[in-house]
Amino acid sequence: MKRLLVALLLLLSPALAIQPDEVLKDPALEARARAIGKELRCLVCQNQSIDESDAPLARDLRLLVRRRLLKGDSDDAVKRYIVARYGSYVLLKPPLLPETWLLWFGPLLLFGAGAATVLVWYRRQAKIVQQGDP
Repeated sequence: MKRLLVALLLLLSPALAIQPDEVLKDPALEARARAIGKELRCLVCQNQSIDESDAPLARDLRLLVRRRLLKGDSDDAVKRYIVARYGSYVLLKPPLLPETWLLWFGPLLLFGAGAATVLVWYRRQAKIVQQGDP
């Protein structure tokens, strides 16, 4: 029973990241802020959005997003503002730019290098076996 309670609390923790004092009174603006927050990376946690993270920096970013929305910025303007301050790494889905090529194509390059290594090893082994047979 105790484990079940702990598991349920862990599942609720992302919902508890946003503090009541952060929630905007306008439901439409709050929905926009939550949508933007799900697209921005917590720079401390790295694999969580600022919407899910309870890190102090994530809270600061959530408050910044809400301030920008209250000033009348569009969703894209808010994201551009955050990216201008923190770089494209703050986006959970970074754009395809020269500085993010390694991020996008690195796994493919590693897979290609591994496949080439296996292919070379396999051919050498086949050659050794072929030379060993009389």
